[in-house]
Amino acid sequence: MLERAPRTDRDLYAMVEEFFRSSFATDNALITEAVRRMLDAGGKRLRPRFTLLAAEAVGGRAEDHLRLAAFMELIHVATLIHDDVVDNAETRRGVNATAVDFGNRVSVLAGDYLFAWIFKNVTAGYPHPIPHILSSTLADITDGEVLQLKALADVETTLDEYVEIATKKTASLFAASAECGALAAGGSPFAAKAMRDFGTAYGIAFQMRDDLLDLTSDEATLGKPVGNDLRERKMTVPLVLALQRGDRDFRADVERFFAEDDGSRERIAGIVAGIGAQGGIARTEAALAGFIERAKQSLAPLGNAPARSELVALADAL
Repeated sequence: MLERAPRTDRDLYAMVEEFFRSSFATDNALITEAVRRMLDAGGKRLRPRFTLLAAEAVGGRAEDHLRLAAFMELIHVATLIHDDVVDNAETRRGVNATAVDFGNRVSVLAGDYLFAWIFKNVTAGYPHPIPHILSSTLADITDGEVLQLKALADVETTLDEYVEIATKKTASLFAASAECGALAAGGSPFAAKAMRDFGTAYGIAFQMRDDLLDLTSDEATLGKPVGNDLRERKMTVPLVLALQRGDRDFRADVERFFAEDDGSRERIAGIVAGIGAQGGIARTEAALAGFIERAKQSLAPLGNAPARSELVALADAL
């Protein structure tokens, strides 16, 4: 079971890591091993940090809410395990995807078990509305993934449709992490809404940044192949914005790319160059900056709470 770990310093990342090292175990040894491998592969632990900072922002103590924060990261881990099965991914965070080491069957069951185990603990340990928020979030994440699948290779996808997908599949868990942290620490509905609004805007910006990195970073940094979203025919925001104002030749080239199923480095590089030439990357950077600003403005109701500056710093880091 998960038990509270003592707080040793202000480094929330270190607090969460130590909590997982010392306290995480499920009732199934195989699933615990699979989840621990994913945890050991790293990650920014942003969602649990949102929970802890939100608790502090309303006057609570971070160390009193490590258990709830850990559940937020474990929900994220469960979605990653399922994502890698759906996407036939071979790597995650620079190591083998869970399905590579354990197979698809165990991976799907591990994700299912982890969701059920989390909600068993949440419903037993936290009052309304926290269990409702998390169950609604899981429904949103699944809905967002389905919407994304329906939009694969759809060159008519609009920016509004992209934002709906990003809000559900990515931003909803950031929003829930922040909102639940505020509620668990006794924050007012007004403060909890401010934190939820922050998490939503941040999460959309986070997904946009992830889309950009898939085109502009390198494999060592990403922990997965560059251009993977294009290979999977996902309509990411740089592609959506490039198509929105791009010329006919570029649109035709993208349609051929999706029809050919040619995921070679050379072909990917050509599409990436086209996205840049059509303004997709620059317009994504502008859109991302807009959502970051929206996230920071949503924190105004927190006043001068010290945690507010840390949340702003997380947004600026995008």
